[in-house]
Amino acid sequence: MPAIPRKALADVRQIAARRTAPAVLELDLTADPLEGVPADPVTLALTRRRNTLRDIVEALRFAAEDPRVSVAVAHISACGMPLARIQEIRAAIAAFRAAGGTAIAYADTFGEFGGGTGPYYLACAFDEIWLAPCGDCGLTGLGMETPFLRGALDRLGVTVEMGQRYEYKNAVNTLVERDFTPAHLEAVSRIIESSSEQVVAGIAAGRRISADRVRRLIDLGPLTGTVALDTGLVDRLGYRDEVYDAARARVNVGSGAGRGEGAEPVLMYAATYRRLAERKEKSPVRRVTALASRGPGAFFLKEEREEQAESPERFQESGMGFAGEGAGPEERGTLLAPSVTPPHGDPRRSVVALIHGTGPVVLGSGAPGPLSGSVLAAEATTAALRAAARDEDVVAAVFRVSSPGGSYVASDLIRREAERFRASGRPLIVSMGDVAASGGYFVALAGDAIVANPGTLTGSIGVFAGKQVVRELLDKVGVGFGAVAEGEHALMMSPRRPFTAGEREKLEEFLDRVYADFIDKVAAARGLSRDRVHELARGRVWTGADAHRHGLIDELGGLSEALRLAWSRAGMPDGQTPRVRLAPRPSVLDRIRAPKSSEDRGAAAVGLSAGTTVGSALGSFGWGSFAPLAARLGLPVSGPLTMPPMGRIG
Repeated sequence: MPAIPRKALADVRQIAARRTAPAVLELDLTADPLEGVPADPVTLALTRRRNTLRDIVEALRFAAEDPRVSVAVAHISACGMPLARIQEIRAAIAAFRAAGGTAIAYADTFGEFGGGTGPYYLACAFDEIWLAPCGDCGLTGLGMETPFLRGALDRLGVTVEMGQRYEYKNAVNTLVERDFTPAHLEAVSRIIESSSEQVVAGIAAGRRISADRVRRLIDLGPLTGTVALDTGLVDRLGYRDEVYDAARARVNVGSGAGRGEGAEPVLMYAATYRRLAERKEKSPVRRVTALASRGPGAFFLKEEREEQAESPERFQESGMGFAGEGAGPEERGTLLAPSVTPPHGDPRRSVVALIHGTGPVVLGSGAPGPLSGSVLAAEATTAALRAAARDEDVVAAVFRVSSPGGSYVASDLIRREAERFRASGRPLIVSMGDVAASGGYFVALAGDAIVANPGTLTGSIGVFAGKQVVRELLDKVGVGFGAVAEGEHALMMSPRRPFTAGEREKLEEFLDRVYADFIDKVAAARGLSRDRVHELARGRVWTGADAHRHGLIDELGGLSEALRLAWSRAGMPDGQTPRVRLAPRPSVLDRIRAPKSSEDRGAAAVGLSAGTTVGSALGSFGWGSFAPLAARLGLPVSGPLTMPPMGRIG
């Protein structure tokens, strides 16, 4: 019996030691981190073991300010991580190192024989690079492959009826061409060239060698581990146990862990550490301490909110209750919905709302479904913007867009609601993820500023539409159809016959109208002439670095930079870390009950970052039941404002 209390006491001491002992932050970069938060509980549970990008970035930010964490170690592998996402993690590692931390990267192999350029570029942001003795350094450069199905479709008896605006809107080329057109080749070549410039510069800076030497080593790759060591591409050859022993030794030799000095270092995953750090930041003890610093009267006096004491007339005169500069002449001066609430502006309670928009842009709420992909659903996203505008704690918002585009109508609805959020008196900053193109760029136009990584794929200002005609294919397999219709264009989108002359004219009218609207909105939002926008548009995709040079975005950086910019533009104290609140932040009840109205907070919980089946939400392009197969082939399936399928850069 006495052994039980002794064991319990030992457990308590161990827990206490873990709270005060020095820590080694562990980053699992063997899988591509998730963007956004899945809405349906099944997908959320199944992806719980995967880090989100924000887990990694926020954990490194907390670690940079935590004297217990002096070392971070990352396990890296080739996982198909997009270039922009790599750059976001590299920036967080650089900030951790600048604060005095030591960062160690370990890889079993940088691509087994090849394909390791991306992960190696990520590793070069660290102080040391370790490679398993059996591993390779697959530093072979960047490339991109695009499928062309014209020959296969001809054999199957499928014809493609398409229209596009303009020559760089080459999503349709995968279906109607047998190889690159000159414009298509020019655009893709520049993307690879710009991406390579960024990767070479990052490797050269990280390894302290010249860019020319990096290019020569790339041409010699893939390299064995011993050759990589001899050429200075890696620092040490060793297995995982040796890497982690070295990391722990750095802590012990290190450094000033304070209260837990001499204790065994604790290894902690980024997501776990972030949760603990946030819990500590919000602890009652810390809140009471902050309150006490304001004086004893703060415990008893209720602070009067100046904004709430103002009259409705003054609220209207301030302009916060009216549509602002982003609205058209007919809307300017129109009262916003009465549910819009002005921010109180108290820096101690103010937050930046973070709204994720991930996946193809679709109309509706995006029916949630487990194991299905994320969509940027118009109803859910606009509801999230409305919810943020009703939250008095929200002083600004960051709209994180990671989308190849999709529906034109859905994109415009989201853009409009973003304008209404800005008209509430709050700044809105758009943060682009790995891709925010076509419809993804369209929704970004309402932001006060657009922030993107140098490797972000953006632009693609253009439109395409059409259908596939499968009549010959159906004849070959013996499938016949009967059709009855009333109305000249009732069967316009039927895949069993080509467009008539009148239907083709309607298609061209649609393409001209959408492209003109897109160009006009870009010109107004970016302060460019219509001719200049057309020159930059025509469906062309740019890297973030080129988009910044051409004035399509405002700043280069990741989510952290966007949050700081939003905090600053809201007039919050400089030097203070922005407090972030996911919007919406629905309760469990909000997730399962039907929303009472489109203004209800629960309306934003339905479908936001949730999945939907490719066939139902993305089949409007004309694939019908073949939409899931088309999506797996990387073909355009989600609407007229879709970025061309680029393939992986790697």
